[in-house]
Amino acid sequence: MHQVSASAPASIGNVGPGFDILGQAFDAVRDTVVAVREPCVGVRLGEVTGLVGSLPDKVGENTALAAAAAVLIAARAEFGVRLSVDKGIPLAAGMGGSAASAVAAAVAVNALLGSPFDDQQLFLLALEGERIASDPPHWDNVMASLIGGLVLAARVSPPLLARLNVPAGVTSILLHPAAKIETRAARSLLQLEVPLGLVVEQSRRLAAFVAGCAANDRDLIRAGLEDVLVEPQRQHLLPVLPLVRAAALGAGALGCSFSGSGPSVFAWAPDEAAAAVEDAMAWAFMEAGLAARSYRAPINSAGARVELLREVVR
Repeated sequence: MHQVSASAPASIGNVGPGFDILGQAFDAVRDTVVAVREPCVGVRLGEVTGLVGSLPDKVGENTALAAAAAVLIAARAEFGVRLSVDKGIPLAAGMGGSAASAVAAAVAVNALLGSPFDDQQLFLLALEGERIASDPPHWDNVMASLIGGLVLAARVSPPLLARLNVPAGVTSILLHPAAKIETRAARSLLQLEVPLGLVVEQSRRLAAFVAGCAANDRDLIRAGLEDVLVEPQRQHLLPVLPLVRAAALGAGALGCSFSGSGPSVFAWAPDEAAAAVEDAMAWAFMEAGLAARSYRAPINSAGARVELLREVVR
């Protein structure tokens, strides 16, 4: 094949109580990467379109280029690629934009090679792209964007990923406010040691949430969809968060939390309450003087996919 296009969705990291171990695909927006085969070994950046007009053109500074390079090296390819990137996911939004670019690039180059790598292998290769944004790389956004749905990192070594059951009749709502939170800075705020009782409470919520998803039990999901361990340590980065959460819960949401480290905030809501929850969250942001763009997507969103090319990229 001469060229391949692939896309990968936005994602929600942590998903409430699942810090670093749960990720959810959020197919409201996608990044798309077109990989074009070139005779010279290596990876170079082509056209950049979408929400941004430029991206770093060095492999060590661009998650898509780094992921593509990792795939080519693993395959011992004797050719290179040029990547064109269309950014549909806002940067620094807590929506997994860096992971989506890495995943889309890895999937596109893998297809260009004739698909020698399976999802498990592609996950590890895409992580090398995400490493550019955060070292060590965080699994949650990468695995969700690649596989789709709600994904659990069940084991680190060797990696074991599991796509979990999700409840019926529930919608994901995400609002991206006009604010920025840098992931590395947000992570640096976290305490290395916390009280045992707090760990127990977080574990209780995680267990309730996963059990509720498996059993399609909204009461269990409502009991579990809360982060009492990590979010309180950094919610001051978005002071309006408690008001947005209260508005969402008051309108019928099952839970509301940061998406990753923010600033985007997501909620799970029964389908019949989704419009009210979205409006309530938007109004809370507005009252705080923050414009916020809202998105909706199925909880069981699709992951990465190879796309049909409508025109030749030159």
